[in-house]
Amino acid sequence: QVQLQESGPGLVKPSQTLSLTCIVSGGSITTNYLYWSWVRQPPGKGLEWMGAIAYSGSTYYSPSLKSRTSISRDTSKNQFTLQLSSVTPEDTAVYYCAAKDGLSSSEYVYWGQGTQVTVSS
Repeated sequence: QVQLQESGPGLVKPSQTLSLTCIVSGGSITTNYLYWSWVRQPPGKGLEWMGAIAYSGSTYYSPSLKSRTSISRDTSKNQFTLQLSSVTPEDTAVYYCAAKDGLSSSEYVYWGQGTQVTVSS
């Protein structure tokens, strides 16, 4: 079955760039119609979709985070990466990688286990 695993530092200093990688196994990130997403959940708040990279390689971002977010992929390693620049303590959250079968779909077919990222000096 398809498995997703996030990796990256758990602690980032304010103003730095947060970088996380999602390694996908059991399936290809180029599989038609899947959108490989980053989703986060700040403490005490709901899930927030940050952006996605499509099976085609096209990227899509939340308008509220677009200026600070970049998502890329390495098809040879079957993984995709999130970069969030100029982080502040408000970016502290559990970050998940996930996949859904349509950009506008609200249902995710695959989830990673999530990784805690804390922004603090």
